[in-house]
Amino acid sequence: MEINPILQNVLAPPVLFFLIGAISVLFKSDLEIPAPLPKLFSLYLLLAIGFKGGIEIQKSGFTDQVLPTLSAAILMSLVIPLIGFLILRFKFDVFNSAAIAAAYGSISAVTFISAESFLESQKIAFDGFMVGALALMESPAIIVGLLLVKFAAPKNRPKSRKMHLSSILHESLLNGSVYLLLSSLIVGFLTASSNPSGIEKMEPFTGQLFYGAECFFLLDMGIVAAQRLPRLKNAGSFLIGFAIFMPLFNAFIGVFVARFLALGPGNALLFVVLCASASYLAVPAAMRMTVPEAKSSYYISTTLGLTFPFNIVLGIPIYMSLVNTIIPLSPL
Repeated sequence: MEINPILQNVLAPPVLFFLIGAISVLFKSDLEIPAPLPKLFSLYLLLAIGFKGGIEIQKSGFTDQVLPTLSAAILMSLVIPLIGFLILRFKFDVFNSAAIAAAYGSISAVTFISAESFLESQKIAFDGFMVGALALMESPAIIVGLLLVKFAAPKNRPKSRKMHLSSILHESLLNGSVYLLLSSLIVGFLTASSNPSGIEKMEPFTGQLFYGAECFFLLDMGIVAAQRLPRLKNAGSFLIGFAIFMPLFNAFIGVFVARFLALGPGNALLFVVLCASASYLAVPAAMRMTVPEAKSSYYISTTLGLTFPFNIVLGIPIYMSLVNTIIPLSPL
């Protein structure tokens, strides 16, 4: 694996701001981001990436590659939590296994955005329809996690915690991040179809401000991730190993699926990153509400304190190297 892409990724402004945020906690700086701002920037990033993705999908159309790729994305978000659940059951109960597995079956939009920035820095082309895969991969893992609890949990679980299919679907399909991302995708698609001048009017907001907002958001993520690090002591070596092994394992499966789909290097990396990332927002919110027996310190500390920084600092260039090695091989 080449060292240069790793250095370029580490020295990119978003990653540097993430590290600056983490270092501020380690050295006990009084740097603090007011609570509403990270939420605002999170919503902004979802809106912007969804809007731009909708525009690109309208431009590219639903080609022979789009639908198979989106279908494969949904399939991966159904399979990954099942694999994770089987591994985690060696050490944890049903509740914790399902919650952690759902987090690793879902995705991280910020990791996806970081991968896009990496591709742009390497001048590697990718298609906007991959945003559709991002939007479609968040909910299925939540559904699988909740169904695992529903069918595998002890029968003496209190009736107040019994889950109904309608509540599972509502929680997974209408949580804030999924709703905003899908809505922005539709708005971008309709704008590009019927009102192209609207794209120019939105450009200063969704285009020129995007990179700066990403840096600011990652600065806060660095602070939050570093604050979570001490809680990893409670997770134990098994879960810490899982937090690194599972993304690499998922990336390995993802790159072969990308090769089967005949994706180009840029799209393949985004697909692999989606498979290898883990949710630290939507899934924890759903699990806290519906599976209170699971320890949030497990699935939040590992995804946010370990897997997320690993992916944006080292994982993305490692996955690119994996793509460059396996994709050029003869077709499956």
